[in-house]
This record gives sequence, structure tokens and C-alpha cells, in this order.
Amino acid sequence: MQKTTARDFDFENYELSFWAQHAWWMAPLAVFALTVVLTVMSFPAFRMAPFAYGFAAPAIFWAMTRPTFKKFAWVMLGAQAASWIIILSWLHHVTWIGMFLLGAFVGVWIGVWHLALWWTARHIHGKPLLVRAAGMFGLAGLWVVVEWTRSWFLTGFPWLPLGASQWTVTPLLQIASFTGQKGISFVLIVFNFGFAAYFHRLFNERHTGLRKRSPEFIIAILVLLVAVMPFLADLFRHNRLVGQEGEQRYVRVALVQPDIPQSVKWNPEYAGLSIKVLDELTMRAVPTAPELIIWPEAATPVPLKGWPESERMLKWVEGLAARAKTPLLIGAVASEDPKDPDNTLFNEAFVIDPERGVQPGSYQKRRLVPFGEYVPLRSLLGWLSTFTDVSTGDTQPGTSAMPLSVETRTGKVKAGMLICYEDIFPYLGVANMYAGAEIQVVLTNNAWFGEGSAAYQHAAHSVMGAVETRRPIIRCGNNGWSGWIDEYGNIRGVMTNPLTPPNSPSPDGATIYFRGTQTFDVMRDPEWAGRDSFYVRHGEWFVLVSGMLVFFGYCMAQFYKPRDTTPPTYAETVTGEIPKFHLGS
Repeated sequence: MQKTTARDFDFENYELSFWAQHAWWMAPLAVFALTVVLTVMSFPAFRMAPFAYGFAAPAIFWAMTRPTFKKFAWVMLGAQAASWIIILSWLHHVTWIGMFLLGAFVGVWIGVWHLALWWTARHIHGKPLLVRAAGMFGLAGLWVVVEWTRSWFLTGFPWLPLGASQWTVTPLLQIASFTGQKGISFVLIVFNFGFAAYFHRLFNERHTGLRKRSPEFIIAILVLLVAVMPFLADLFRHNRLVGQEGEQRYVRVALVQPDIPQSVKWNPEYAGLSIKVLDELTMRAVPTAPELIIWPEAATPVPLKGWPESERMLKWVEGLAARAKTPLLIGAVASEDPKDPDNTLFNEAFVIDPERGVQPGSYQKRRLVPFGEYVPLRSLLGWLSTFTDVSTGDTQPGTSAMPLSVETRTGKVKAGMLICYEDIFPYLGVANMYAGAEIQVVLTNNAWFGEGSAAYQHAAHSVMGAVETRRPIIRCGNNGWSGWIDEYGNIRGVMTNPLTPPNSPSPDGATIYFRGTQTFDVMRDPEWAGRDSFYVRHGEWFVLVSGMLVFFGYCMAQFYKPRDTTPPTYAETVTGEIPKFHLGS
């Protein structure tokens, strides 16, 4: 067989492959497209939770090939901005400008992590496994820190942390009872890094045989197992308990979903429609023998207190509770000062007893929606009020987390309240636990945002909140998502329309967007009755640990210098100055 050498190669007639000629623009385009598709499809309403295990892998793989910073930054910041504009596309029902601005802002804020990824990939390349592992864990910790800053920076908007992508994957959700939802995000980023490192070793590194195995991928699998395995026995115990005598019934609730269009909700001419719908649905629920009937956020068409029409509205609600012979837990707007109703409005929740009427001690929403319920920095940004629904005055925030106590025919219900998007802030649920809540109730109104993915994305936060606090969560929305979730994140009941048209786009096969009522038996696992989770007791301790991992990863990547391992020269041997041998990777 004739040997071929470099001299025999025809350099003049050799043609580069199509990919080799166009990789300078095809690679960035492929990373951009894959990042957008995988990121968007990882989150609700898509049921593609596995995509979250690889959504960042294209960017990590590309960073390992050492592209220029300028190209990498533009592609990744653009990809994240595009992804979040699509994820938040339901905002166009309220504001097109807000959709693009908020989506781009969240995307760029998360995109900052990718800039750190570019730096880290260059500084750990070719270094021992200890350094590469430190970089991997440092990047996962940085993702956690970035998510934490989203909860408070510029009033905070922690919508859809990465962990929310796993809202239907109950085994991985359980770590949230220990670390909070950020632990799920940490595991996913580690797995993404391991996944990318495996493919980089397979295609870009010259290894054969067993050396093709990626140590980073093995570490990622171990991290996933460590996150899941300690909780499996308790999860299996709970799942065996479901539907059995050992599970305790806490309360039987009827959820009322009035589905009042936002375009007519506050129009005085349509107040009669809202009253009629609420009356009919409430009385329709009575034959199902509920112990408590729940209405959604701001259900009454006029404030329940402080306005000229409030007295009539309150009498009607109290009369309805008396006719139903069942207590009501309702959301309503109320003013605490009739002389200045516009500036003393609160978004509240009230308990209406069938015999004693409205009960003292309502819940007032603590975390308000910027530009929806108030204008932040009004002295500076007050001119924006002309483009919002708060042109006349700001809604005021409440301060108390005390649960609402409801006397039912079978006992007392202590409900920790969350209104609207308060359930996306984990610390509010923790505060409810400290105040003595035995269950949490979320009253919301997503009718502002159409019938797309907004309600599903919102419900994903409640799933994580149930696991974090180990308390069942009941959700009641104006037009969906309404149902209840147990302490382990299992969705035990969802209101869906049995008359859904065959072409419904709902991933459940039946739409959640409809007008109706449904009754559920909300159960409680006795294992967690009166007992707080580790996360409730210790709060955001995992953010601190993540920050320490970021610092350690940075130090290892920046300052680690391998010692010289070349064999000693004859002169060094003679003089005895032999450098110490150092094990590399």
C-alpha cells in the first residue's frame, strides 16, 4: 500500500466544505436560533420541560470554541432579548411598547450571565478538572445570583425563573423545599454545562476510547442525582398516600371563575352583568356542598368600601353568603378613606360569613404591580401615569401577612393570602408561614393578558411555592388558571371546560379559559401539618452559597497557574534543584 504524504496533497485544487467557508456566520446564526427555540419552549404553556436541560448548551458549546467577545455578546444578548419578548408576548394585550421594552430588558439582564460564560470558558480551557468544575459550579451559582437580583432590582420582576420550566417534573421540584426554587435553576445550569462539555469533547477534542467520556457530564449527572434522590422516598410515600385514608381532608372549596372581560369589568354600565354572573355561579356551587366558596381578585364591579356605591355592594355580597349558607372568600378593591377614595385604594381579600357578614381583618395586597397599580418614583415618572390605569392615584400596599381565618361548618381555615402576581415572590409565601398560615390562597385576574400562555406561566410559580412552603395552594382566577396544588407540587385539580371545542390550543386538551364553577376536596399530608420546610426556616441561604461558588470559581479560573512539569535538566539534577512533580488533571 502506497503511503500518502503532505507533498502528495493537491493544495491548488482543494476546496473547503460549504460549512468551512460559511461557518463565520452560520455558527452564530445556529446558536441564536437554537437558544431562542429551546428557551421559549422550555417554559409554559409548552410541555417541553426536557428542553431546559439543554437550552444553554449551544451557547456554552460555542463559548468553548473561543469566538470573539463582540460577536458572542451581540448574538447572546440578542437571543435572550428575542426569547423573552416571545415569552412575554401576552403583554401585547395591554401594551405593545411594554412587551418589547420589558422583554428586551429581562433578556439583556439574563444575558449578562452569558458574558461571564464567555470569560469563564476562555480561562478554564485546557486546565485541570478541578478548575473546570469550579468554573462550571461558579457559572451555575452566578445564574442563581442573577435570578435573585431580578426579585428586587428596579422594584423586581422575578417572572419565570429557570426552575419554573420544571413545574410538571415533581421529582426535581422537591429540592425547592430545601434550597428554594433557585436550587432547581442551579441543577439545570450544571447539566447544561455538562451536556455542552460532552459534545465539545466528542467533536472538538482529540480523544479516543474511554477518554472521550466527559468528566463534566459525569459530574452533572451526579449533581442531578444528588438533587433528586434524597427526596424520592418521601415523594413515593406521599404519592401512595394520595386518595387513601391517611390523607387528611382540609377543606372542601368551590372556585368561582366569572370570566368577566377586562374591557367591561370596571364599566358602570356592565356592573349588573358582573353581579348576575357572580350570583348565578355562587348559587350553582351550593348543591356541591362546599365549606368555602372563593372568588378571584377584584371580583366585585365596584369597591367594597369607601365609595358611594359600596354600601349597596356590601349588602348584596352579605345577602348572597346568607342565601348560600356558606362563607365566601372574595377579592375586592376597597378604600379606607371615603373622603379621598382615589388615594386610599387597596387591593384586598375579605371573608364574608353567612351569619355575621363581612369579617374584620381583611388582607391587603403587599406587592403591587408597577405601572398597573402604582407609578414608581412618581415625582420623576409621574408623567407616565397618563398612559396607565393609575392616572388618578396609586393603589396603596398592605403590610400584614396575617392569614384570614374562616369559620366553616367543619372547622377553622387559616388561609395565607397572595393576590395577583404576589406568588412570584417566594418571600411573601414564607412570611405567610411565619404568620401561621395552614394553607395558601392565590386570587388573581389574568384576563388582562388574553387566553395564551400567561395563566400557565403564572400557575407555575404557585407549583414551586407549594413545594417551597410544603403547604397546599388554592388558585382562583377570573378566567383561569383555577385549581389546587398539594405540598409536593402535584397539580391535584384544575378547572377545565368540558365543552372545549376540538381545535382548542390548550396543552391540557381542554381550555382553562371559561366561565364556570367547580368544587374540590383540598387534602393535606399529615407529615407537614404544623411543620415548616427547611427553606421556610432558613430562607435564601442558597443564594449566599451560590455567591461563594462564584467567588471560588473566579479565583480558580483567574489565578490558577499549573506548575512546570517538564523533566529536570542534567544541571538541575547535579545541583539538586529538582522541581517538585505536580499532578495535572
